[in-house]
Amino acid sequence: MGMEDHKLKVFCTVAETRSFSKASEIIHLTQPAVSLQIQALEEVYETKLFDRTSSNVMLTPAGEILYKYAKEILSLFADAEKDVGEITGLVKGSISVGASSTIGNYVLPAVIADFKRKNPKIKIHLLVANTKRVVEFLNAGNIDLGFVEGEATKYKIRTEKLISDELGMIVPSTHPWAGKKEVSILDVMKEPFIFREEGSGTRQVIEKYLQKRGISPQKMKITMILGSTEAIKDVVESGLGLSIVSKWAIRKERRYGSIDMLKFKEGKMLRDFSLIFSRNAVTSYAAEEFLDYIKKYPYTKLLP
Repeated sequence: MGMEDHKLKVFCTVAETRSFSKASEIIHLTQPAVSLQIQALEEVYETKLFDRTSSNVMLTPAGEILYKYAKEILSLFADAEKDVGEITGLVKGSISVGASSTIGNYVLPAVIADFKRKNPKIKIHLLVANTKRVVEFLNAGNIDLGFVEGEATKYKIRTEKLISDELGMIVPSTHPWAGKKEVSILDVMKEPFIFREEGSGTRQVIEKYLQKRGISPQKMKITMILGSTEAIKDVVESGLGLSIVSKWAIRKERRYGSIDMLKFKEGKMLRDFSLIFSRNAVTSYAAEEFLDYIKKYPYTKLLP
């Protein structure tokens, strides 16, 4: 990235967010620095590019024209980087990825490790938070793409299904139900149950499943509410209750035989793991390579 395209990137970000403060958050510059970059561009073109009179920052007619070209120029820069990278065989760059807890902790680490073997020059930053936070990161421009479980449709973003996930009842291997294939959700109601916190994608799926079958969480014997699947697995292993988690979350425990997973007689508890993108972001070559890789990845090989 040279000086010129950096200025254009700042300009486009202000144009898209219609706010100097939001743009400064996204590009990690102070607000005065953002203003200075815009001023420098206005001096080059000898005209105002933004109307700062209204409550929103709006493009002037000159700004509109520059915006159209700036988008093209930035995507040409990305293409240039890509083609040069293809000749030298080196794909460089860094990608920021946000993922909700199940995917971020149990699926992505193995996938990223495989990707890094093929593309050692690409840096990947992984932020793990719950679904709601991942969407906020994406909207603020802190991440290039996100992985979420459950519904992200209520937000103004592009969503694409990646793989499906099944959740099941987990019991310690010492439990009388261990070794059974399936269990009724009605029997589960009589057992001490450990729930995830509000805002968790896993919890949303469980609540939806119960609701469809006329069961409110109030009817369950909820003994604990924990903020992570790791904590839940520890408590279940020590025999203090049962819980419902993703099949991806107990790969290790199933190998060691410490936890058993049962399906539900009332039907599968399913959800999608989805990719989320910002609608108008220009993606870098590194991000495109990674996207391509994760879409073709053989996920089932990770399961025991």
